[in-house]
Parts: sequence; C-alpha cells; structure tokens
Amino acid sequence: MTEYVSLQRNGLVATILLKRPDAYNALNEKMRLQLAQAVAEVEADATLRVVVIAGVGRGFCAGADIKSRSAKTSGEVLEEEFRPCLAPIWSSDKIYIAAVHGYAAGIGAAIALACDLIVMENTAKLALAFAAIGLIPDGGLCWHLTRALGSRRALEAIVEGQSLDAELCAKTGLANRITDPGDALATAQTWAATIADAAPLAVTAAKRLVAQSGQMDIHDIFSYEAKEQTHLAQSKDHDRGVAAFLGRETPVFKGS
Repeated sequence: MTEYVSLQRNGLVATILLKRPDAYNALNEKMRLQLAQAVAEVEADATLRVVVIAGVGRGFCAGADIKSRSAKTSGEVLEEEFRPCLAPIWSSDKIYIAAVHGYAAGIGAAIALACDLIVMENTAKLALAFAAIGLIPDGGLCWHLTRALGSRRALEAIVEGQSLDAELCAKTGLANRITDPGDALATAQTWAATIADAAPLAVTAAKRLVAQSGQMDIHDIFSYEAKEQTHLAQSKDHDRGVAAFLGRETPVFKGS
C-alpha cells in the first residue's frame, strides 16, 4: 500500500502491517499518516469485519520516533497525527486484533491496547518507557492501564516505566492469547477468520456493550441489552442462525 504501512485483504479479514523494521517500526510523521490512511481505508470497506494489526521485523512497534523532529508540539502531534490512527479503532464496528511480538513500546503499546483483542508471543512485552524520558503514557494508555490493572497497579507501572510481559498481560486481561515465538500473526489471523464468520451485528453489539459496561450500572446495562436484543431478534441473521441451528447446519451470516 505505502512505504511504511501495508494493507492486505483476505476475504472478510484485513491485515495492517507496520513496515519500518530498520527502526523497530518506530512511527515518524510519514508512517503515522500512512497508518491513519490504512485505518481509514479499512473503516470505509463494508466488506471487512475483522482487522489484524502487526509489525514486521524484530518487534511490533517501538512507539514514536524520538529522532524525528516536528515543528508541531507534542500535543499537536497526538491530536493531529495519532488520534486519526487510534480513534477510529476505538469507535469501530469492526473487531481489531493486535498481534504482538517483541516489544510494543510507548505509543506502540497504545496501538496494541486500542485493539479489541490482543495475541502476544510468550516473549513479547508492553513497554511503558515514558518515565525514562520524562514523559507520561499517551495515546489513551492511562485509560487502558487503569481499567485493566486498577489505579494503584497502573500508577506503579507508569512511574516505574515497567515492561509488562506476556504472562502478566494475560493474567490481568491486557492480552487474550499467548503463543510461541513466531506464531502471533498466524494465530491472530486464524482467530480473525473465526470471528469474521460470526454474526456481525451481534459482534458489534457485544463490542458496544462491553465498552459501555464500565460506565453504566447493572440496571442501565440490562436496559441496553434489552434494546440491542430487540434489534438483533428482528434481524435476518437471527433467522438464519435459528434455521441453521434447527437444521444442524453452519450458518452464513450476512450482517442484515
């Protein structure tokens, strides 16, 4: 697709690859813009249901390229160049899966945690290296870490600039699946294909409900579930699923 970011399609699944291996996939301005373009392209493609994000070379992503100079302030870079990469993932109807090997450092960790699901190789780490250069986590990392670890554990990890290994990430819910070295991308793509065959309206509704559950009490979530269930029960995909279940067949969901 472009110099530093490639986009591959395979049926209902897309794979976005970060491709600047000589710099551990550190994001300079051109790469940030190319990543935003790739995310916008998959979001505009209604035929895609699941997106995998991975890095080539020794690791997932070293974060922002601190050797790259910009006339913009750090805040402007975040708002104008990183937000377009991340915000569409947060609000997408599609499922995003990060396939992490090596290090996902700095805002590279934010890209991984922006995804709905994460596959990590057992040697991979999420590196919170901000404190070492006098900065705080950005890209939404504080939100993700606090939600997964709790406020005290998140603060400890942030101020100490900890690297969170795959085992800890799995135990705390930051990661979903752990693989052997070299298997993260293939595992993520296989998982993506399985999810893509599920009923897309139900998958999207589940994503919305999980996202809202931390901000609502159980009474509100109950009502939200009832509203979503009413909509889904009236869909043709529900009819297809019931017919396939009764006929002992595999359903083919069409998102309608």
